[in-house]
Amino acid sequence: MTRHQTKGHVAVIDIGKTNAKLALVRLADLTEVAVLTSPNVVLPAPPYPHFDVEGHWAFILDGLAQFQTDHGVQAITVTTHGAAGALIAADGSLAAPILDYGRAGPDDVAPAYNSIRPPFAQTGSPRLSMGLNLGAQLFWQLHTDLGLRDRVAHVVTYPQFWCHRLTGVLATDVTSLGCHTDLWDPYAATVSSLPAALGLSGKIAPHRKPGEVLGPILPAIAQRTGLATETPVHCGIHDSNASLLPHLIARTPPFSVVSTGTWVIAMSVGGTPGTLDPARDTLANVNAFGDVVPSARFMGGREHDIALAGQQVEPEEAHMTEVLTKGVMLLPSVVPETGPFPGAQHRWIGGEPPLGSGVRSAAVACYLAMVTHRCLQLIGHQGDVIVEGPFARNHAYLTLLAAASSAPVYPMKSSTGTSEGAALLVAGGTALERSATAPTRPQGQRLRQLMAYAKSWQALQK
Repeated sequence: MTRHQTKGHVAVIDIGKTNAKLALVRLADLTEVAVLTSPNVVLPAPPYPHFDVEGHWAFILDGLAQFQTDHGVQAITVTTHGAAGALIAADGSLAAPILDYGRAGPDDVAPAYNSIRPPFAQTGSPRLSMGLNLGAQLFWQLHTDLGLRDRVAHVVTYPQFWCHRLTGVLATDVTSLGCHTDLWDPYAATVSSLPAALGLSGKIAPHRKPGEVLGPILPAIAQRTGLATETPVHCGIHDSNASLLPHLIARTPPFSVVSTGTWVIAMSVGGTPGTLDPARDTLANVNAFGDVVPSARFMGGREHDIALAGQQVEPEEAHMTEVLTKGVMLLPSVVPETGPFPGAQHRWIGGEPPLGSGVRSAAVACYLAMVTHRCLQLIGHQGDVIVEGPFARNHAYLTLLAAASSAPVYPMKSSTGTSEGAALLVAGGTALERSATAPTRPQGQRLRQLMAYAKSWQALQK
């Protein structure tokens, strides 16, 4: 990766499904020196539930101005969740609001969409519900707004929507196109047959590598924020691939990275080759270098929140012991629309612990660990497991994942790997030594308890 800049600070715009974040990362050591967050609010209809881009835009500009005043900003890059893109009109404005992918509208025309979407063998993109395939969103929007196709001049993926607002340059990036959109053929590194079937031939913005500089900020942005007019904006990257990038640079395969948040995404690098199963939410992601990465996913963060109903209690060792010895188990799936156990309805074994109890928190952590383990199995994991994001602070999750996977599990200290990974697009070169804690490796009686629990949990899925 080309080294672009190594001194000063990069502002990382990080739009997650739950929260929008603006992080200022010091390029010398990739440390976050300032962080601002704002809820990712979904606005109601009309014409459909959509992301509050103007609210985000005000948050971004205010944050950039604050960072510039407090520290100085030498570059900008962007990372966002997947399953999102923007339809741009000829004048550069939005031709339609950016649809919230968690809404069921696209399911209404699923049979018609299924008849034109490319096969899994071409795209590595499984057929997902709601708007989780960006192609399904576009099909539904074009189907329900008959004048939209004529208004659309360009289609950009979500990180590059923000780059376009900053620079006026139109682009897509390979990691976002390769994130179950149905629009990309990762094996040929080109658009799939779908844009033509949608009547959007020639309208998908040019695909660029995430580290490329799209251009300087627009003069109006410089005036609004106080940033220098020559401040470069780098193309940007899908958030899970941002978490993966530092490890691609610094580690020798095989290994797997588990990026956690609203979505838990497991990515295998150099593992055992196998056949991906679209019915179990496995897919071919595309990393920052354009290479295919076998991946599997489920909505772990959302399942965590649903199962605990907002009453998270830090489990103690005694709570974990009770879960393991009494066989208290939550079985899949809390969110049955996604993940490696499609359509399964969740149930409790060994009694359902009360909300707000440490035992329930421990059992939910064990559930999340076992679903993660199944994801790793499906993508041919080998070697170390690196956990990024909030689950890296969940000791119960880490210990059962280590036991079930028979692998050392390295929890990363930073709250999220996305900001560091996105900053690497600017820093380039060799990744710095990551700040990981010691590997999680349960021993002795606890290891035997964990392995017995994992074996029992797996047997109940057959």
